[in-house]
Amino acid sequence: MSAASQPVLPPSMLGILGGGQLGRMFTVAAKTMGYHVTVLDPDPNAPAADFADVHLCRAYDDPEALRLLADSCAAVTTEFENVNADSMRWLAGRTRVSPSGDCVAIAQDRIQEKAWINRAGLATAPYLAIESVEDIQCDLAPYLPGILKTARLGYDGKGQVRVRTADEARAAYANLGGQACVLEKMLPLKLEVSAIVTRVSPALKTCFPVAENQHADGILDVSIVPARVAPELAERAQAMALRLADELDYVGVLAVECFVLEDDSLVVNEIAPRPHNSGHYTLDACMTDQFQQQVRAMCGLVPGVAGTGNSRKTERSSCPSLPLASCAAARSGYGP
Repeated sequence: MSAASQPVLPPSMLGILGGGQLGRMFTVAAKTMGYHVTVLDPDPNAPAADFADVHLCRAYDDPEALRLLADSCAAVTTEFENVNADSMRWLAGRTRVSPSGDCVAIAQDRIQEKAWINRAGLATAPYLAIESVEDIQCDLAPYLPGILKTARLGYDGKGQVRVRTADEARAAYANLGGQACVLEKMLPLKLEVSAIVTRVSPALKTCFPVAENQHADGILDVSIVPARVAPELAERAQAMALRLADELDYVGVLAVECFVLEDDSLVVNEIAPRPHNSGHYTLDACMTDQFQQQVRAMCGLVPGVAGTGNSRKTERSSCPSLPLASCAAARSGYGP
């Protein structure tokens, strides 16, 4: 058995790039399961640092910090998608890394992301990739009315402009500085759902119950679980998320957001290569929460049981000082 295929067990040191709210919750889960944690985050007040054994207060591409991570950590993951993908690739040559730098790079770029979703045989909203001013001079009617989104770094409604006409689209593109964008056609939506997958290998994968998401000002505000959709539709959303994870050969926790259209068809909106705010209900409602699954996946352990028999409504959890230690400590990190 190769070293890469052997499970990483406590009290090994685990590393994470990013020490914000999600990094803090990961750190609590890992410590509860018996691991040590090193956090790489340039913020001296990074929330995860409160619980981590080591806080490397350096940039995500700092060579010395990356060497320290590679030398001291048996496995490394990331808190969010906008870390340096090349840093992830460099680390992967020296220690166990999940998700891969290639998967992170795909999630960072809406153009690549949508191409991979379509490659997996899954639907997206009709879209136009715009990488130069020439690309937006074509007939835009198939994509209007639509939303012009920056290809990179846009989230929670940032870097997005609703446009009704070709002139508005071209003006919005100019106002965004001519950076790479996608123009997505607006579709008749009933609601949004998300499915969160844990995948270790083709044979070791599972999916949490599907959440119904409601937004306020472009930011996730409320998630209702189980989603108020037909069981068949929820199963389709889970199957689509698992299929996409397989297409990417993904290792880790992957959130897949889908739009439910008026005819109950599903189109994939976007992916997040990490635990997701719509999965915070798992901390109290599931045998194994999404952060414990993140630890399990990066360590090559069998994913835990992801189901729940209870409906659960959770308000937005954006406070980095959320007191999670008490609820996380109440559960065994090695339960089924």
